[in-house]
Parts: sequence; structure tokens; C-alpha cells
Amino acid sequence: MFDLHRLRLLRELKHRGTLAAVATALSYSPSSVSQQLSVLEKEVGVPLLEPVGRRVRLTEQAEILVAHTEAVLERLDQAQAEVAGSLTGITGITGTLRLAAFQTAALTLIPPALTLLRAAHPALRVHVTEAEPESALPALRARDFDLVVAEEYPGHPHPRHPELEEVDLVQDTLRLALPVGAGEGAPGDRPWVMEPEGTPARRWATALCRDAGWEPDVRYESTDMLLHLRLVEQGHAAALLPDLLWCGRKPTVPLLELPGGHRSRRLFTVVRGGSSRHPAVRACREALARAAEDLDRVAGGR
Repeated sequence: MFDLHRLRLLRELKHRGTLAAVATALSYSPSSVSQQLSVLEKEVGVPLLEPVGRRVRLTEQAEILVAHTEAVLERLDQAQAEVAGSLTGITGITGTLRLAAFQTAALTLIPPALTLLRAAHPALRVHVTEAEPESALPALRARDFDLVVAEEYPGHPHPRHPELEEVDLVQDTLRLALPVGAGEGAPGDRPWVMEPEGTPARRWATALCRDAGWEPDVRYESTDMLLHLRLVEQGHAAALLPDLLWCGRKPTVPLLELPGGHRSRRLFTVVRGGSSRHPAVRACREALARAAEDLDRVAGGR
């Protein structure tokens, strides 16, 4: 019988890419990880890794083992969720939930959700990390997080992974933000602030501008939506801002509607399929959904 601990190391290598990254994530030395994988190779009886430059790649047999390891770990997630569920009526919801959210959600949805969780489940410890979906979702698959709040822009779907389960949270309207007194000039004639090259938000924004017939003059790049807003407020740039940024407050800059089909991004929660019934995961999802509903109600009455 293969050793599950060593199989998990092989799986970690698949997700993290290098022995050094696996060692850092698990607080091992690279030599210890290498030794354990060598033992696993002897157990299996075939090579599991092959060198590619300074890195290593999993062999076909290693990929087979990783696929089965994923299935085993999903069943263990289910077992953990069922045990936790059986204890909820006795101890309440306890333990630690590791949550990752991108900046706008971290600013507007996480604080009210934490307030709801603190009131309903005071023994639950929630550890929050601000992280963009591009890094948070792979980390969720690698078991660094238990729940991720992610986003998807119109016409730019993110890759789907069968082991992850998504639940819609809210549709967040996107609008063109212009400096006060900008007049009637075409948006293409102005400097812009956008998210960095290669991000889903940047690809969506660039495609939107090109569909309108012009190339944006991007002079400022940042993932920080508050910086985007400050640049618009002080007359330096135009931007595409989500309604969630206002958190129910009155906008401080002129906002214009976008063309149909480009008007909102999808916000959703993501967990590993095996942990979706864990009481802490369900409680956090419910709190986030309630926080989103409350903000949407306030925004609708603005």
C-alpha cells in the first residue's frame, strides 16, 4: 500500500511546481521532500519525476497517482465535514476557516460577513488573506485556503476545475468613471488607469475599449481600486469602477453606463467539492451572501 503522506508530497509538487516551493509550503527542507519522493518511487517501482532544465516534471505514472490522491483527499474532506457536522449541535461551529478575497470584496463584503459570523458563531476563527483570484484559486486547490471569493468579467470566463465548487454571490455593476468636469470628450482621448497587463480585468477592459473603436492610453497600472478612484477624483485618469467600491455611499465622480453585455462582473465563492458541506464553510457562505444582499439593497436605494 502506498504511503498517503508521500502521495500528498507528490500532489503538492504537481500544484506548486518545484521542490523548493513544496518545502516552503510544508515547512520541510528540500532535501527531505526529495528523499520522501525517492522512497515513493521505490514503493511504486517506476520513475515518478523527470528533469526538465532546472525543474522536474511528473511522469505519466505520477499523474495517475496524483489523480487518485485527489480523490482520496476529497473523501477525507467529506469525512471531516461530516464529523464537524455531527458535533455542531454539541460544540457549535469551531475551528479555523482560511478565507481569501480580492480587494474590493475584502473591503466591502468581508467586514460585515465577519460581524455576522462573530455574532452567530463566536468560537469560529476566520483567517482572511487579500489575494487576487489568479493566485487564490490555485492556492485553494493546493489546500492553502478553505474558501475563496472570486470574480469573473463579462466575456472572459475563468478556467473551471472539476474538484472545485462555485456558488454565485452577486452581480456587481461596472461603470465608466470620469474626472469631475471632464466634459464631453471621447474616453479614448484621456489617460487611463487599469489593472496590470495579463490580469482578467485588464483583458476585459482592453477588449471593451477596442470594441468601442479606440485604444486606451494606459498611464497607470495597479490592482488597487482605491488608487484607481483617487486618480479619477483628482483628474488624472478615467477608470472602470465596480459599484461594490462605493459600499452603499454616494459616488464621488461622474459615472456612465457601459454597453449592454459588458455591464457587470460575476462574484462567487469557491470551495473544494469535498468540503462544501462543512459547517464552517456553509456558515461563511451564508454570511457572505447576506452581506452581499444588504449592500445590493443599499445600492439599489442610492
